[in-house]
Amino acid sequence: MRMSLFSRTDDLPGLHAVARDCREASKGLKKLGAGDIAVIDVPDIDRAFATQLMEAKPAAVVNASPFTTGNIPNFGPQILLDAGIKLVENTGPEIWTDLKDGKKARLTDEGGLYYGEKAVGAGTPVNAEAAEASFEEAQQSLVDHMEAYFGNTIQFIHSEAPLLIDGLGIPDTSAQIRGRKVLVVSPGEGHRSELKELRNFIREYNPAIIGVDSAADSLVELGYTPDLIVGNPSGIGSDALRSGASVVLPAEPNGHAAGLERIQDLGIGAMTFPAAVDSATDLALLLAEFHGAELVVNVGAPMDLDSIFSGGENSAPASLLARAKVGTKLVDAKAISKLYTVRTNVNLGWLWAVLGILVAIAVIVLIAGMNGSGGFVDNMIDTWNNIALSVQGLFK
Repeated sequence: MRMSLFSRTDDLPGLHAVARDCREASKGLKKLGAGDIAVIDVPDIDRAFATQLMEAKPAAVVNASPFTTGNIPNFGPQILLDAGIKLVENTGPEIWTDLKDGKKARLTDEGGLYYGEKAVGAGTPVNAEAAEASFEEAQQSLVDHMEAYFGNTIQFIHSEAPLLIDGLGIPDTSAQIRGRKVLVVSPGEGHRSELKELRNFIREYNPAIIGVDSAADSLVELGYTPDLIVGNPSGIGSDALRSGASVVLPAEPNGHAAGLERIQDLGIGAMTFPAAVDSATDLALLLAEFHGAELVVNVGAPMDLDSIFSGGENSAPASLLARAKVGTKLVDAKAISKLYTVRTNVNLGWLWAVLGILVAIAVIVLIAGMNGSGGFVDNMIDTWNNIALSVQGLFK
């Protein structure tokens, strides 16, 4: 979420960017004062963030995205409207082009945002009736979606119970997985940055690494050699496929595997994994669990209730069941990276200063002890006596 703020003077409020993500909003909210205009980019604004905004008492909230997309019923817009805060939505991302944090601005009844006479952006005003209608529409849409979702889940269990229960169809691999920590890297948004944040974890535990689809290329580019690659080789680079990793091709239940021709052209051996599963990430998770992984860290494919509600990339029934099968072994990469991130408000500069002084003293002692014809201790005593006599001479 992105957020901007504007401060109110006599007649013009100040404009402030709050955040692009609700989890990043606290910093922007600290700048937001009563009567300001908050500019955000938060689709489906939830109750918690709307409450934070309400407590800051802005005059208006301008959203680059819709306050309600229709994917989930959210109470955020009603909370803000009930507090008397004006809402404008769907200005589009171009609003950030000319936006300047803290600059005086005005917001028209029609949803236009201006610096003086210069238009910064324009959106659609939201009233209580529109917010209520959007909420009811989203609520019905969610019910319909979840009924279809769990119907598909039951069908998937009927067709793939042998896979989920006994691992039927999961190929044997040459990769050593049993008893090891396993890193499953998927090509989701931010997977490269997540990998960089896990470098200390990787260095400490040397996990088995499974590259999923094009994330195998990211692994090789960042200097890692995957133990396994799971995915359609048509979207994976030759360097990754030839890195020495065992290659597993997702296949349809009848055995047909897309991308097999590319594997044959490269002269690389590969195994097939037949299943009625569309996601290579789900197959990788099931493979790691079946082969006895001690811990499975998932990079680039987070799954939560919001993603299921919204029908996101990892919202298929197979994704939910695969993660349920891995169970308590499964950990999201962001949780692991937080364990390896030390945050402190203490200024450690003085520690470096003390360390520098100690090193300097050690060097002086070493030089003094080695400078002379006697033993180390005798040289130290002679040096100290000379320094003391010199100091005494200064006061005579």
